[in-house]
Amino acid sequence: MEKFLSILGIMLITALFAGLIFFGCTPQGREIWNQYQYSMHKTDEITYEQRKTVEDSCRAMISSWNFDILTYQQYKDADTAEKRSWSEQAKMRANRTAATYNEYILKNSYVWAGNIPADIYAAIDYIED
Repeated sequence: MEKFLSILGIMLITALFAGLIFFGCTPQGREIWNQYQYSMHKTDEITYEQRKTVEDSCRAMISSWNFDILTYQQYKDADTAEKRSWSEQAKMRANRTAATYNEYILKNSYVWAGNIPADIYAAIDYIED
């Protein structure tokens, strides 16, 4: 049994050494290694770009929602009907943005896998007034 293990160890060391020489010193081995590295790099880029796109979209919707909330709060008790109309329109936009955002977060929650960035909300509330 000891002889078998020593032969197996020698074979593994030889295979490792041969692999290092093949991938490190031959054009064919370097080509295979470079293709592998390229495909891994492309996968990382695609993952990063997808995450960046989702985060940018979320931040844009949050910004729009915040603006509409502020507009609503500013004009909801205004003296003129026109300004109260602006408030109602801002409320509708804010609620529509909240619905879109909450659906978008649900569809793209896999991007963060439970690790949402601090400046992105898990959900946006509706204006109930």
